[in-house]
Amino acid sequence: MAGMTATCFVQPVDMVKVRIQLVGDAMGGEGAGVSKNPFTIARGIVAEGGVGALYKGLSAALLRQATYTTTRMGLFRTFVNKFKDEKGEITVFKRAQASLAAGAIGAFVGNPADVALVRMQADKTLPEAQRRNYKNVADALVKMARQEGPSAWMAGVVPTMVRAMALNLGMLTTYDTVKKHLHQSYGDTAVTRFGSSAIAGFFAAFLCCPFDFVKTRMQKQTKLADGTMPYKNMVDCAAKVIRYEGPLAFYNGFATVYVRLAPHAMITLLAADVFNSMYFKSIGVKEKLNA
Repeated sequence: MAGMTATCFVQPVDMVKVRIQLVGDAMGGEGAGVSKNPFTIARGIVAEGGVGALYKGLSAALLRQATYTTTRMGLFRTFVNKFKDEKGEITVFKRAQASLAAGAIGAFVGNPADVALVRMQADKTLPEAQRRNYKNVADALVKMARQEGPSAWMAGVVPTMVRAMALNLGMLTTYDTVKKHLHQSYGDTAVTRFGSSAIAGFFAAFLCCPFDFVKTRMQKQTKLADGTMPYKNMVDCAAKVIRYEGPLAFYNGFATVYVRLAPHAMITLLAADVFNSMYFKSIGVKEKLNA
């Protein structure tokens, strides 16, 4: 619920972020001459499909959150509780291990919806003859399985898992660690919750941006004229980006990535805290701060 709530707010920014990451793709993108200005891209999206076009792929985004975020956040708490010592304490190193493992598993579970989301958002960047024209996430998943085989659901799964590991490391490990320290000074207040989530949002965006870039390129790709795929794997994709676009391309639109990820992380973490508090109150149990 927390992730789906956040997605409803940031989906337009995510749409712009994906378009920016595809600009200048030498292996089948929109071309180097296209503006990378987020406002220009947003205006173009609205011009070609109306305001609703900014929410293209929302059904896939919500399914992704229901699978990916539920798994990664649920497993993170499970692993953290498992790693705690007799005193209920846990080291930053073990918390990082928990976030990395939970992120990888969550990404694997949510990859089919993630592929559908990227393809739906990137469809207008393809030549008209190559567009997939998925109606919704169910239509996308069915057509992928029929036309390409179920393996299409796992396109780009490795960079997706690495991206999720980096995101979880920056988001959940940072959030719990900072929250613990701020709680000592400010108690369980808005300062603690907002401060922790804001810092976590920045580190999440910074760490996962390069992997998010590669993930988007791999999941969007279509076959070339000779029948081969533009990118063989994560390493091949990264190498070609460096060769044709330069290493800084991995941070194309970082401001947009931050504006998308930081608020999403903040809303997700804050909403999760609210939902957890409501749950604990409903069963008459006092909520404990994560050590």
